Amino acid sequence: MSNEKQELMVKFDVDGQEIKLTKKIVQEYIVGTNVEITNQEFKLFTELCKVRKLNPFLREAYLIKYKAGTPAQLVVGKDAILKRAVLNPNYDGIESGIIVKKEDGSVEERQGTFRLGEEQLVGGWARVFRKDWSHPTYSSVSFNEVAQKTGQGQLNSNWNSKGATMVEKVAKVRALRETFVEDLAGMYEAEEMQQDIPQQDVIEVQAEVEEQVENTKEVSLNEL
Repeated sequence: MSNEKQELMVKFDVDGQEIKLTKKIVQEYIVGTNVEITNQEFKLFTELCKVRKLNPFLREAYLIKYKAGTPAQLVVGKDAILKRAVLNPNYDGIESGIIVKKEDGSVEERQGTFRLGEEQLVGGWARVFRKDWSHPTYSSVSFNEVAQKTGQGQLNSNWNSKGATMVEKVAKVRALRETFVEDLAGMYEAEEMQQDIPQQDVIEVQAEVEEQVENTKEVSLNEL
C-alpha cells in the first residue's frame, strides 16, 4: 500500500453530472487567489453545493477570499437562484424594477430599468408570486445601502455604469429567497454580500480536475 498522502475528495451529483471537489481544486479554480482557505471553509462550500445542487464549474457558486484571517464568503450566481425558484412547482412569476426620484421631487416605482438622465436612481424592487400563497412577496432596497464602492468611496465599475440593473438584481434575489426559503436558504448573491466575483473566462478544467483527483479518495463531508 502506498504511503503517499491522499487528498480528501468530495463527490456529489448535479443534474446527472458528477462533481469532484478537493480543497486544492476549490483553491485553484473557485477561489482564484493565493489566500488559503481553511478546511472548515472548504466543508461549508462543498456542503452548500451538494445540498443546493450547485455546479461551481458552471459559475453557479463561488468561494471568495481576498485576505488571510478573514472568513471566506460563499456566494452564488443570480441565474442559479432564479433557476431553482422556477423549478419549484409553486413558482408563479416575478415582477421587478427600479425606484427613481424625478425632477419634481416625486418618487416612482417603475417596472424595468429604464430611466431618464435627469432622474435619480434611489432603489430597486421586486414582487414574487407563489401559487399556494394568496399574497406575493415584496422586496425593496435602497441604492445607497447596497451599492458597492471602492476603497476611495466611489462606485465600482459595474454599479457606476449599470446601477439600475444591479440594484434591481439585488431586490430580485432577496424577494426570491424570502419566497422560496426551502430551496434558497443560505444562497446569497455577490452584490448582496458586497463582494466582487472574480472575473475569468468560462471554467474549462475537467481534464485538470480528473488528473488532480486520480490519487484522491472519496470522503463523507462529516469526515472533514
